[in-house]
Amino acid sequence: MLALLLDFCFGIAMGALGGFFGIGGGLIAIPVMTLWFDQSQTLAQGTALIMMVPNVVLAFWRYQQRTPLNWSLTIPLGLAALISAGIGARAAITMDARTIQIGFALLMLLLAAMNIFRARLIASPKAIAHATSCRLAALGGGCGALGGFFGVGASVVAVPILTSVFGLSQVAAQGMALSLALPSSLITLITYGTQGHVDWQMGFAMALGGLLSVSWGVNWAYRAPEKLLCGLFSCFLTASAVLLFFRH
Repeated sequence: MLALLLDFCFGIAMGALGGFFGIGGGLIAIPVMTLWFDQSQTLAQGTALIMMVPNVVLAFWRYQQRTPLNWSLTIPLGLAALISAGIGARAAITMDARTIQIGFALLMLLLAAMNIFRARLIASPKAIAHATSCRLAALGGGCGALGGFFGVGASVVAVPILTSVFGLSQVAAQGMALSLALPSSLITLITYGTQGHVDWQMGFAMALGGLLSVSWGVNWAYRAPEKLLCGLFSCFLTASAVLLFFRH
């Protein structure tokens, strides 16, 4: 019972942070679960997805209320992610967990660098490329495959690209990225679950906690300066990556 209560409280914290950063909480939860809960990389990824799916639904709805999306661009993004996420997830469950962990740490360092670069552009954001259905479908496909492989939801890769390449604001990019995170997270969870890489009891407790707090995180995101969002996110990613490199 105590373990379930701790998992529930952990879910509350991850839900709030996931809503704040627009990533569903998985990127934050997974390194914590591997480092503190001593779970394998694939088990942490699969379990975190139980929390992520409902959190992403609620966060997407909250962002949509504040920043309505262009559905003609959003649908190709989400559909491409749905297709490619299953491919990435199937590849992950056949590989060594430590190899995936090192790759996960490298991904976080890359995202931290992209966030730092993006922070310098916030004062005068400029689009490098025009957002078209084809380009966003290509982005969704690539991000979906990475999200499926690392079990983090495709939005973690999409947000810095949507801001730095397509010139979207931080909160607008977070809202659109959630539209591809939902289908990709769902198909990834199914893939991990059918292969036994999920702790369902812990995941459901985390999901209940996350549903209570994700709206708080979204509200904080709209109040916080964009440079602060980028800076905090980058610091967390860098610290987690360093710890994962030294975990045996």
